[in-house]
Amino acid sequence: MTTRAVGISRKIVTPGHLVLLAVMALGLAAAMIRYVNGIGAISNLSDAYPWGLWISFDLLCGVALAAGAFTTAAAVYILGNEDLRPILRPAILTGFLGYLMVVVALLVDLGHPERIWYLMIYWNPHSVMFEVGWCVMLYTSVLALEFSPLVFERLRMSPVLRLIRNITIPLVLLGTVLSTLHQSSLGSLYSILPDKLNGLWFTPLLPAFFFLSAVAVGPAMVIFESTISSRLFKRGLELELLSKMALAIPIALGAYLLLKIGDLAYSGELDLMFKGNLYTALFWLELGGGVILPSLLILIPRVRHNATGLFWAATLVISGLVLNRFDTSLVGVGNRVAGASYFPHILEFAITASIIAAGVMAYSLVARFLPLYTEHVVEMTMHTQEAQADAMPADM
Repeated sequence: MTTRAVGISRKIVTPGHLVLLAVMALGLAAAMIRYVNGIGAISNLSDAYPWGLWISFDLLCGVALAAGAFTTAAAVYILGNEDLRPILRPAILTGFLGYLMVVVALLVDLGHPERIWYLMIYWNPHSVMFEVGWCVMLYTSVLALEFSPLVFERLRMSPVLRLIRNITIPLVLLGTVLSTLHQSSLGSLYSILPDKLNGLWFTPLLPAFFFLSAVAVGPAMVIFESTISSRLFKRGLELELLSKMALAIPIALGAYLLLKIGDLAYSGELDLMFKGNLYTALFWLELGGGVILPSLLILIPRVRHNATGLFWAATLVISGLVLNRFDTSLVGVGNRVAGASYFPHILEFAITASIIAAGVMAYSLVARFLPLYTEHVVEMTMHTQEAQADAMPADM
């Protein structure tokens, strides 16, 4: 397989980049205010709501939405599914940027961000957060090594490139173990709230639910990213490969659904699904719109082999996961201080938007200057590009 970059424009500054830079500048200004005046100057966090938008979205969603890296790498290197190799590099890049964005968000959210390195010195192996922190740190390092061949190819550093390729399998195995550990451990953070978290989301099986949902959203994110990038960079869409990968989503979501219903039945809380309150509505929106509906859509060949249908099915899976993480970490947590309420400060949104903008900018620059997409992909998909162009989402 050739690894020469495809013909993507290398123009650095575009109108889209200017918008991204403006959003990033706003977030940087908000971060400076935070470091000078404290976290209370740019957030509505309190003792009753110590974890808000940044934890629910930037951390919990960010880590899960980066799962495409470990699921795709495992499929290619561990399961031997070589057909998926053409979409491996974009998946790894998306995962790597996702974890970097999580780290940046933590540097804003932590009360003492200058002490983030304490984790490496002062060990507390009995803490779930310690395990999450170490796994995220180590897996980010693994992703950096998995991403590095793009840089070494560009710089023509053949000896270093051969070294990295020789340790790829151990890296993928280590990355899969680390991802499994911390994806599930994020759920463990909320398993200590039996008296606070609503019964629709609380369960001792939260680690399993967090892991299964991450496995499902991994392929969905690869589909989402591939569709967007094929449109923006005017390259072919690997529709056949993405359709094949999509079949893993109903399997993971089906296991999630059966385990969820079974757990509610075992705990005697099935009646919570029919209470007719806000929690019930959110639960059914999450389960119906983010689990059942996209699973059924993907199982329909006509939808699965259509670029637009596959894209929107993947978007439903992503939306369902985001809603689940918010329901578990923020909305579903009750019994707070009387009279306390929380809605994110405008600058909390600014920080999050700027981090996303930085990730999009970085992806765009990598796609333009490093061999992210191979010539093999273009040869494979060019014959279908024209047919798919009319089926692409028109509003993207």
